[in-house]
This record gives sequence, C-alpha cells and structure tokens, in this order.
Amino acid sequence: MDQASQSALAAARERFFSGQDLPEGLVPAPILRSWQRCAQQGLDAGSTIRAEPVTAPELRALHEQNETLRLLSRSELVSLRTEARLTDSVVILTDAKGLVLDTTGSPEFAGRAAQVALRPGVAWSETSTGTNAIGTALAERRAIEVHGGEHFFEPHGILHCAASPIFDPFGKLAGVLDLSGHASAEHTHAMGLVRLAVEQIEHRFFARDFDEMTVVRFHRSADLLGTAREGILVFDGARLVAGNRRALHLVGLDRKALRQATSDEIFETAALAMERGELRARSGERFFAAVSEPRKAPLRVTGTLPRATKPAKPAPFLTPETRADLTRAIRLVNAEIPLLIAGETGAGKEVFARHLHGLTQRAGKPFIAINCAALPESLIESELFGYQSGAFTGARKQGAIGLVQQAEGGILFLDEIGDMPLLLQSRLLRVLQDKEVVPLGGGTPQKADFVPVCATNRDLKAMVEAGTFRADLYYRIAQFTIRLPALCEFPDRATVVSTLWSQLASGYPVLPAPVLARLAAQPWPGNFRELTGALRALAALCEPDRPITLADLPQFAADTAPAPILADTDLGSLTEAAMRRAVDQNKGNLSAAARALGIDRSTLYRRLLWKEKLDG
Repeated sequence: MDQASQSALAAARERFFSGQDLPEGLVPAPILRSWQRCAQQGLDAGSTIRAEPVTAPELRALHEQNETLRLLSRSELVSLRTEARLTDSVVILTDAKGLVLDTTGSPEFAGRAAQVALRPGVAWSETSTGTNAIGTALAERRAIEVHGGEHFFEPHGILHCAASPIFDPFGKLAGVLDLSGHASAEHTHAMGLVRLAVEQIEHRFFARDFDEMTVVRFHRSADLLGTAREGILVFDGARLVAGNRRALHLVGLDRKALRQATSDEIFETAALAMERGELRARSGERFFAAVSEPRKAPLRVTGTLPRATKPAKPAPFLTPETRADLTRAIRLVNAEIPLLIAGETGAGKEVFARHLHGLTQRAGKPFIAINCAALPESLIESELFGYQSGAFTGARKQGAIGLVQQAEGGILFLDEIGDMPLLLQSRLLRVLQDKEVVPLGGGTPQKADFVPVCATNRDLKAMVEAGTFRADLYYRIAQFTIRLPALCEFPDRATVVSTLWSQLASGYPVLPAPVLARLAAQPWPGNFRELTGALRALAALCEPDRPITLADLPQFAADTAPAPILADTDLGSLTEAAMRRAVDQNKGNLSAAARALGIDRSTLYRRLLWKEKLDG
C-alpha cells in the first residue's frame, strides 16, 4: 500500500471512529461492513486485545473434532510453508468458528504474530478480534484481504492477511485458510495462493463418503477433468445433495440449491452424448463430463455418462546400476535390513519402493506409505504410534492404531524422512531399535514387525553435520542406500518416453518419431512426475484415431526448436539453462522459479549450487 493509500485509510478511520459518515468507496465495502458490525457489538478499536488461547486439553479436543479438515489440508500447509518462510509470513488453518488450529511458516514472524494473539488456540472471529481476514471471511462467506489499518483493532495494523473460507461438499463452513505477514511488505500473490490452496482442499472432500451416490464431474475443458478445477455435483437419486462452488457456478446455482434442485432441473437428458462424454446443462451450455456410479445402486442421474477411468500406475524405470541395487534390496528386505532411497523430487522413489515390496517375502503384507513432510507436528506422533482410550480430551473411546502398527508384517515407507521433526526422530529411533510401539497414553509396549524403507531428496549427511537430523537415526535407516537417477541421466530417454506412453495411453497410436524425439530432448527437471503429467495431458487433448503431431505437444515442448535425441552432457546443459532462465524471469525468486518449472525449490537450489561448485 503506497503512502497516498495509507493516508486515505488513516483519514477514513478517523472519520469512522469519530462517528462521521464515510463517502462511498473510501474503504472497501466488506471492510466498512465489518467495521460497522464491530462497532455495533461495542468493540473499542483502541482497547487492549484480550484473546486468551484455549487450554492444551481443549486444543487437543478441537484437533480431534477437526481431524478430517486437518488431514485434507496437510499438503497445502506444507506447500505454502515454503512460500511463507520466503516472504516472512505464516500460514494459518482455523475451524468453522475462526479458532486457530495450526500455524506454520516463518519462525521469526510467528513470534511477532504471537504478540497480537495470532497463534493456535486463539479465536479470530470478528466478535473477539474485530475486523480481520479470518473473521471477516467467515462473516462475509467469501475470500478477503485485510491490510494494515483496515483491521479494526489498532495493534493489528502490523498485519496483512489474506483468507478464504473452506466449505465442505454440503455447503457448510468447515474452516478458513489464511496467509498473514507484515503490512509493510508486498503480498501480491497471497490471495491467489490461498484461493488455489482452498480449491485443492475442497476438492479432496469429494474423495470420500460418496460411494453410494452418483458423482458427476464436469468442466468446459476436457483436460481439467480430474483436477481441482473441475465441477463436482453429487446426487442421491435425482436429488442434488452436494457440490463444490465451481460446479454451482458452472450451472448457475448457489448453495441454496443443495438438497433442493434435481438432476432434471440441471441437465438435459437429450443432450447426453455417451461416446464423447458430453453433458448439456438446461442453459444449453455443453460440458465434458465423467461419472462415478453408486457402488450398490443403479445410476440415478437422468441419462448415462461414461465412467471416469483411473490411469495405470507406471512401473519403475531402472538403469543397470539401479537394477543391480534392486536385486540387493530384495535380499536386504528379506533379511529385515532398513533401506534408504535417495533421489530428486519426481524420480520415482515411492514407485520403486512399491515395486520392491512386491518382489520380497512381504509382498502379501501391507505397504504403508507416510509423507513425513505432510504431517503437522501436532499430529505426527498420534498418527505414527496411535493412542489409547482417554489419552487426551476428545480422543476416541476405542483409541486408534498408529500407522506403524498398520504396517505389521509388511513395509513402512517413510517418504521425505529429512522433514521429520527432531523430537519425533528420537521416538522413531526407539521403535526401530526395540521393534515395539507404545501408543500415546501409555500401556503395554506392543511388538511391531515391519521393515523400514525411507526416502529423501535431501542430503541427510549434511543435515547430520548441521544438527538438523539425528546421527543415530541416520545410521539406523541408511544401512544400505539406493540412489535413483534423475530422468536426464537415463541414456535412452526415447525408450522411457515411449514405454510410459504405452502405459498411460493404451488405445492411442504410438508416438511418431519427431514427437518422440522432441519429448526425449526436454530437460524434465521435475523428472518422471513431470513427464507423466505431460503425457497424460497429451492423451487427454488428442483423439485416439488421429495421428499425434508436434503441434499437439504441450506449449513448452511445441515451442522448442526441433532437435535430435540429445547426449547426456547436452541434456545437462539444457536443464541448467532452463533453470537459470526461470530464475532470471522471476527476478531471482527461487520459489517462484521452482513453481514455474514444476519442481521443488530444494531441487532447483541443489542443481544450481552443484554446478556453481563444479565451475568454482
């Protein structure tokens, strides 16, 4: 906010709090409405804020009550955490009443935010803390930014906050996601990041609890089906019972239509074109669509839509070195010796581990995968080790079995082990040493039979030297290390591309030589994850009975000048050039450059730093 805007805001505050009317447009309408609500409640903008957090047992109970929301929000809290640290901000998740459940981000700013009660266990509804992004988003039921002096209470003027409400499939408020930082800093992308994150969270709600109903997924663009941008409507019989806001917007409805509208009122039966998966709304607009039928009941939506199919999981690609490592790994797992799989993001560490599991003597037993980076510190202990009845307020009466015990007889796959908090590292070390688990709440130690397989894209040895990873745990889990090569290190990338294509797009013609060569020549800094995503997009956009041409390729590949299959050294140079170009385009912001490339910031930093060390 520039100096003129700050002066105008200060003048608006003075007029409002002196009882004068404000000219229209002097402050945003939602902010003015919030100020008016706060004033009507008798709040004093200049008074001391008394927002005391709930007790620790009460906070644990709230965590238990909001377990589903917290689980569905994990990935977004993790992905936004890096951005928050770079911009000296914090990410906040609250319940439906505005009570803070979790925070993550910049430790430095978190300390300052705590001085104005922006910490777990504190309620940030308008009634308790005045105009603020969390409370006002709840009151207005919409995404909102509150900057500096727009906050009702004067001490909150140090904050810039962007928040969006999170709605469950039935249109009820589930919580709020907020990104808060210094009011003196620029937060150009904060609102956009929050909106995208909330869209992902709301999309995950539909992955559960609707097996007995008809789920219709649709969008104007076929390639957006299956993504968080798709519209989703759920029907119980002909009655609309749930839907996300994008779907309601696409068909011109609001949340009031839930449990009132019917499929016949929304879609035209005669417009269904089964062979193309098209659906026509009553408005006449056509959509690409897919359906999940009820598991134990006939399809109830009028007409029939093609069932959405899940893409096949690609098998791991092995160089001669990793094939030899796989043979050794099978023998080691059978001998109950822990393994560590190292490799860049997207190199296929979990795919490799699952393939390994199927070749060992534990193939018929569970394979439990845990992403340590996606588990909030407040949840990770109870999720890993479980808890007994009465372990804390709000705990389930029957207790809960932890993920370690769920891996009984099989493999416990700990992905991103380098992101596990130090406190939990010591507990995990004890479990690995004793092969016993003690759930939260105490009780008799219970035997645990599993083989740990860990994975990381970080340098654990360097972390041990820096004191951020326990040396004793490192030597326990890294008794044998397998390094998976990056995609650019494969000698025959054309074979990799064509094999992946046959797995992901069965029924489509083979890739012509020019297309195959162009794809094989790409640097693919996101490795197999990036390549797989590009091939799936290509399959979605092309017709099975039409030859694929260079013009059909994703834009980044189509714009590349035709090139033969490149040598390893050329691919390395191309990868570095793409990375440096992205960094330059984003004015040195590594986080933004990594997002543009579709890779982790740590991968970008490591590759460029490694090259600088070689050149130095």
